[in-house]
Amino acid sequence: MQWLRDMWTKEGPGIAKDAPAKTGLALFADILVREWWEIVKLNILFILASLLVVTLPAALIAMARVSVALVEDRNTYLLRDFTEAFLRYFWRATVWGLALTGALAIGIHAIVTYAAGARDNLLLSVPLAIALVATAFAAVLACHLIVLMVMRDLPVLRLLRLAALASVIRPLPALGSLAFVASLWLAHILFYPVSVFMPATFNFSLGMFAVAFGVHRAAVLVLDLPEAMQLHRHFIK
Repeated sequence: MQWLRDMWTKEGPGIAKDAPAKTGLALFADILVREWWEIVKLNILFILASLLVVTLPAALIAMARVSVALVEDRNTYLLRDFTEAFLRYFWRATVWGLALTGALAIGIHAIVTYAAGARDNLLLSVPLAIALVATAFAAVLACHLIVLMVMRDLPVLRLLRLAALASVIRPLPALGSLAFVASLWLAHILFYPVSVFMPATFNFSLGMFAVAFGVHRAAVLVLDLPEAMQLHRHFIK
């Protein structure tokens, strides 16, 4: 039974110290190839942990925690790291999950309502555009907030402020990540029933990994910003 225990608890693979640095899509593909089996196992863990539905936000945050570790090429012990994050962030994840889900639900409802009315009244195209932008910003904000939450313990208001700042500074990578996630589920729908096993094997974890990879740089920037501003003020004095 040693092989079964090692499958869930052994340290993940790393990279060679003398390997040339990769960036962008090349780095994304390199991590994906190297960690594909960890991503599959992470998907299984997420599904099992979210079966009760009320545990879905905590399972999502735990998956984000492991995904950030993969992006940063840190040693990961999948079952331990996932379980610790699940328990540590359970209540915070639940509260934020309800708040973000509510905000996105309101935005989507507004889009559907104004889109239906804009067919007969062009004046409604203005609030429709506002609803589209607001909902997209809320989705981008949610991506940054989730990643920032697992990267550093922050007070609620500061977490929200930094997530909003990151969403303004670098919205395009987050939007690209969300588009990638949407493409995974679109492929699942278009190629069904051939793609019937996609959600069970990698859709959830691969989607979260893409989000973590896309917003990680912005998260690092805003987390380092206060320290950079303090140093700047010190040198001015």
